[in-house]
Amino acid sequence: QVQLVESGGGLVQAGGSLRLSCVASGRTFDTYTMGWFRQAPGQERELVARLTFSSDQTVYADSVVGRFTISRDNTKTGMYAVVLEMNSLKPDDTAVYYCNTVHYGPVNYWGQGTQVTVFS
Repeated sequence: QVQLVESGGGLVQAGGSLRLSCVASGRTFDTYTMGWFRQAPGQERELVARLTFSSDQTVYADSVVGRFTISRDNTKTGMYAVVLEMNSLKPDDTAVYYCNTVHYGPVNYWGQGTQVTVFS
């Protein structure tokens, strides 16, 4: 089993910034990717950004390119952890953000979610 602990999120005015953090614990040795999805009310869950650990390759949703950046959390030495820096936030970014890891199998794990609300 893998446990994902998310932090960050909150309420911010449009144009502002927020930082999300996710740390994995447990059976993490076969972690392939780590990233963030989001789900707004009445909408499907969608990929926001993802990092592949073996190559440091990143993937972003078109809607966040140039505004969001995902990277390893280098303050968490020896752990699978990522941060998502979100800048120039828009009301359309309002959603519950979920941390996700993909492991050999593939097997997916999800965090409990953290609310991001952007007001104009």
